[in-house]
Amino acid sequence: MAKTTQIKRHTPMSVGTADAVQYAIVPKDLAAHLFEVTLEIAKPDPEGQVVSLPAWIPGSYMVREFARNIVQIKAMSEGKKVSLNKRDKHTWQAAPCKAALTITYEVYAWDLSVRAAHLDQSHGFFNGTSVFLTVHGQESAPHIVDILRAADVACKTWRVATSLPELKAKRYGFGTYIAANYDELIDHPVEMGDFALATFEAHGVPHDFVVTGKVPNMDMARMVADVQKICEAQIAFFEPRSKKAPMDRYVFMTMVVGEGYGGLEHRASTALICNRNDIPLKHHPDMSEGYKAFLGLCSHEYFHTWNVKRIKPAAFASYDLRQENYTSLLWLFEGFTSYYDDLMLVRAGTIDENAYLKLVSKTINMVTRGNGRLKQSVAESSFDAWTKYYRQDENSPNAIVSYYTKGSLVALGLDLTIRAETEGKKSLDDVMRVLWQKYGRDFYSRTLVGTQQGLPENEIEALIEQATGVNVRRFIDKYVRGTEDVPLAKLYADFGVHLDSGHAAKKASIGIKAVRDGNDCKIASAFEGRAAHLAGLSAQDVIIAINGLRVTAADAADGLTTAVGRYRVGEVVEIHAFRRDELLIVKAKLQADDVPTHLLKLVVDQEAVLATARPTYLKKAKR
Repeated sequence: MAKTTQIKRHTPMSVGTADAVQYAIVPKDLAAHLFEVTLEIAKPDPEGQVVSLPAWIPGSYMVREFARNIVQIKAMSEGKKVSLNKRDKHTWQAAPCKAALTITYEVYAWDLSVRAAHLDQSHGFFNGTSVFLTVHGQESAPHIVDILRAADVACKTWRVATSLPELKAKRYGFGTYIAANYDELIDHPVEMGDFALATFEAHGVPHDFVVTGKVPNMDMARMVADVQKICEAQIAFFEPRSKKAPMDRYVFMTMVVGEGYGGLEHRASTALICNRNDIPLKHHPDMSEGYKAFLGLCSHEYFHTWNVKRIKPAAFASYDLRQENYTSLLWLFEGFTSYYDDLMLVRAGTIDENAYLKLVSKTINMVTRGNGRLKQSVAESSFDAWTKYYRQDENSPNAIVSYYTKGSLVALGLDLTIRAETEGKKSLDDVMRVLWQKYGRDFYSRTLVGTQQGLPENEIEALIEQATGVNVRRFIDKYVRGTEDVPLAKLYADFGVHLDSGHAAKKASIGIKAVRDGNDCKIASAFEGRAAHLAGLSAQDVIIAINGLRVTAADAADGLTTAVGRYRVGEVVEIHAFRRDELLIVKAKLQADDVPTHLLKLVVDQEAVLATARPTYLKKAKR
């Protein structure tokens, strides 16, 4: 067990803010993955102070009930124990007390993701929503947090990375940090450990790039150079004249693991997790697919600095972190961001036009392979994020559509439509800038004076028309509130881009998504109307043989393409499978893998040439 000692904490008086809500957090036991948090409330509610932990974290739309990770909690006042009455799953009320109230609690931190908290001998990480109790009635007061170094020898050389403003701490050091209110406190995650660190400026704003995890021969210089270009392109995108960023400082925090991918946006930072093989290596100049995806992730979360963190749906203008907050606009806030993340890579010059079109092709293929897109609109997907998108099961490919991926195709379709209708004079860029000017630029200053706003649910059509002069109501009705596919082949045709749609008719398929389960090949999803479904196979069934030949986990990697590749379309095969512990023997008629495979190609001639002003698009072809 790691050693722990009592560590002297700064008092509120020592930082000159006696009425502030004050926290101290220390890695108490690395091996047990426990943070200890002390909350000091100088003036508790005389009727009994209520405190609670958020149920979810902004940017990840699922109730996660972080309070379940509080292992033990106690309250004291004037050296005497104060009773705590638990009112619901994440709320406590202290007995009335006249003097300052101190609440001490332990938080179990073993979630290696960007959403919660993680602690071991290698590093510590936390989001405020996982560790800082809300003091009801004092959410608008200044909030101070003392981030303390653990006594464990493993922490001797640790540093701190966070975008929280320093109070008495030195940059990258342990000590006191301050936030204007609770909302700001929980919007600055903290990484502590022996991380790699590089800094750069983007239009005068300092940026830190932090990497935690072992990456031999990591090419930090290349990453920093590429990410700097992306940041500068995005700052200039929203503020083309002033090049003014909406934050004074920004921090990228990346956790490198054997296998993982994800990110979560914050107002002046982002928490990322990626595969070790996605990080570029010294003396390997080629752009790998993994590194390209990582740059896209950085671009996506950075774009959220404007779109979601400041430009918000009205439902998110003031979060209620105790319960779900519903909006039908995630297709815009996540989908548009998913459109611009790759677009910014080519605008910044980190990839070329052909590489960009391959990324778009991949997205089109992902969307068109799911039958769920014909049943659920992206507006419905947005509203149901809490119960469907973030709680996917084996039937999700048959029932839902992603507001990220189809939302990005909606953004692409809108952009092409606006450019065509205005002969290239307007684009979706103009829409984003109007959104920024009207709803985002002064968001946090408005919040401080209680006049925060967000985009109303049904205003986007009018705003697009205001920004571009183009009426897109029919487009929104068909492709956002409806389930039709965005007609990208038709829309792209005027811009020197040809969309090929082919069918792999010679390849036989049983129509499943397979996963490896030990040495077994398990069905993760059986696609509706495909061979396995029609034969009676279901998700969780384990396929053990096809026509008497064994099927193993190795076959799961390619979705049984090799195993059924020896047969022709239309042949009937006998499949042996286990459902639980019962043997199934079914006959399946193999079908063609006839889901269209889309490929975008540039058509470069005198009628359609690469745009010089915006190299990501082609000029509208002359008729």
